[in-house]
Amino acid sequence: MAFILSGLLTLNTARNKSCMAPNLNFLDIAYLENGNERQKNAYQVLTENGILEKLNCFTPILVGTIPINIDIESSDLDIICYAPNQENFIQSLNYNFGKENQFIISKNTTFNSVKANFFTADFEIEIFGQNIPTQQQNAYRHMLIEYKILLEKGEDFRLRVIELKRQGYKTEPAFAKLLGLRGDPYEELLKLKL
Repeated sequence: MAFILSGLLTLNTARNKSCMAPNLNFLDIAYLENGNERQKNAYQVLTENGILEKLNCFTPILVGTIPINIDIESSDLDIICYAPNQENFIQSLNYNFGKENQFIISKNTTFNSVKANFFTADFEIEIFGQNIPTQQQNAYRHMLIEYKILLEKGEDFRLRVIELKRQGYKTEPAFAKLLGLRGDPYEELLKLKL
């Protein structure tokens, strides 16, 4: 048993070192090419299917858990977009992805956003559009903050986040729990000064 656990820790440590450089440019997915196997897979899926290119006029950014190496088996590829005109965005989503497996579009009036989901061979892909420039959207801001925390707190903290996610926690609540943050985890993370 100790041998198996040791092997898993070694595997996870190797997985972590391959993609936790302190100065990653998350605006260009090229970093995924040199990441862990899941990141390399994500890079291949995104590039071979031209997904970001099809969204280019919406300033897409891949965000979420896969870029910062805290994904679990069910994690999807989250892409945020700047969509000042929802109808144009919806038309583009339908045109470019409407024939994809289990394609669906939904609107969220609370966030004044549009979301499309579909499946590729290896991933569920979620495309989120909002009338906020992508680098100002909370999903991107959360990811940058979480990445800095992971760099600061190290491998044990990263593994604890993953464990909480496997228990059903969403990413921001998992970070908030481990950091002892009170209140709305999504808001509290944005208040951190790193």
